[in-house]
Amino acid sequence: MLKYIICFFISMVPLVELRGAVPYAQIYHAADPSFNLLLAYILIVIGNMLPVPIIYFFARKVLEWGKDKPVIGGFFTFCLEKGEKGGKKLQEKAGKGLFVALLLFVGIPLPGTGAWTGTLAASILDMDFKSSVLAVILGVALAGTIMTVGMMLGIGAVTGI
Repeated sequence: MLKYIICFFISMVPLVELRGAVPYAQIYHAADPSFNLLLAYILIVIGNMLPVPIIYFFARKVLEWGKDKPVIGGFFTFCLEKGEKGGKKLQEKAGKGLFVALLLFVGIPLPGTGAWTGTLAASILDMDFKSSVLAVILGVALAGTIMTVGMMLGIGAVTGI
């Protein structure tokens, strides 16, 4: 049970998110085939999506508040700039296809393109909540699929040697 809880919490960590939790689950499954990957995947997606409403409604306000504070200001400014930069990039590339752009931004498993950054960007761009959440959850599912297939191929290649 502890391994499932670890997967859940790894998926909630900013910048690591699903991109760290899926490999953890896959590697643990390779060591212990009784580890249920489907259950782990469901918990990973839930864990990755759990912070989304909080980020959408409060992150921008907290970051704006803290960007000029002595100890936290640098980090808060970094996060705010990353969200603004990601949002502007999305809007420039997407035009009216912002929903699809957000989905792909979250769904392509590269560092810094997960649910946290995508939701912050959606908030900064003033996308409506329902569209943002739907795009992010579909993006998380896409990223999870890509990561799972990639890890299965990688583990299969290593163990097949």
